Amino acid sequence: MNATPDLRFPQGSPAYKRTLIALFCAGLANFALMYAPQPLLPEIAAQFRVSADASSWAIGATTIGVALGVLPLARLSDRVGRVRLVRWTLIASIVCGVAAVLAPTFETLIAARFVLGIALAGVPAMAVTVLAEAIHPRALGAAVGTYIAGTTVGGLAGRILAAAIADRWGVTAGLVAIVVCAAVATGVYLVTVQPAVVDRSSSLPFWPALASNLRNPGVMVLVAQAFLLMGGFVATYNYIAFRLEAEPFGLSLAQVSWLFLAYLAGTVSSRVVWRFAGDRNPTLTLFVVLGLMLGGLALTLFESLIAIMTGIVIYTAAFFAAHSIASGLIDRRATRSGVSLAPPLYYLGYYAGSSVLGWIGGIAFLNGGWVGTVALVAATVVLSGVLAAVAWSAR
Repeated sequence: MNATPDLRFPQGSPAYKRTLIALFCAGLANFALMYAPQPLLPEIAAQFRVSADASSWAIGATTIGVALGVLPLARLSDRVGRVRLVRWTLIASIVCGVAAVLAPTFETLIAARFVLGIALAGVPAMAVTVLAEAIHPRALGAAVGTYIAGTTVGGLAGRILAAAIADRWGVTAGLVAIVVCAAVATGVYLVTVQPAVVDRSSSLPFWPALASNLRNPGVMVLVAQAFLLMGGFVATYNYIAFRLEAEPFGLSLAQVSWLFLAYLAGTVSSRVVWRFAGDRNPTLTLFVVLGLMLGGLALTLFESLIAIMTGIVIYTAAFFAAHSIASGLIDRRATRSGVSLAPPLYYLGYYAGSSVLGWIGGIAFLNGGWVGTVALVAATVVLSGVLAAVAWSAR
């Protein structure tokens, strides 16, 4: 008896390309809105008269909202559909982004950014699942890499554009520009996204499906790695601006923002890494990129702008390669009964790490300077590698 053919879009087909364009734009809009305030933290701290670690809550509040929103929205998607849910949440995020721009006080800014995070949660909660329901499994790794490339472009464009405009016309103008760009990317998603081909809803109710993942060591190691690596990554970018605006560098806001061009290295590495991870053991590839992350961090300790920039490029490229591997593996590690909740659980860890370790990185910076922040981030990389080694040995 012949097996039922897999009708999901093969690599290179028109529907495949449209799906990748749609999810690329969704990732772009999502990350542009989420991280646009990051290069503006010194100015936000000065404008609202708050400390450096307190200013990081302009990012932390948003990522907490994302972390809290991913699982409820994943459950809702089983009823309304993944593509429709992403559509709704992208539109809602534009509305919330406008509200955040209009916030008159630091407290209302943080509240608005928190609500924005809940709205943004629909994209990371469902992006991998949307791809898995539309793209043939053989092409899924590269497709996930394309989505992550979209997040890197969004993160890059959001930060540089916000900083360049804010340097000339103020923080509010910079954030308005990002909302406009995100609205354009959302429009592209709405007109290009393709309907799902298969239904990957869990065969279990929500809580048993969640418990199935929580009991799965393969899934939970990847969730822990997401927490550690993303938390360290956000801490690095939160406080590198404070380091470079201070002496002996004394860079301006616009000059510091160009450091985010390092995201282009992540755009490339998130796709290229699957040429190696796809043909070899992905865990071995992960060990290599974790080593590169540590090497890049070490370079940022030198009192040389060239060394710091080189280190940030290496670190950023390696981080997005690691993230691409981990997010691409989460689907494989999950059992069939819990497969629809595994990617949202991964992103819960991802954004929880962004919130918690992004804030702790500020404490490390206030107490130990840049060396303290680097020590914290390096510890997250090493621990992530230890977890990967233990899980690999167990398998």
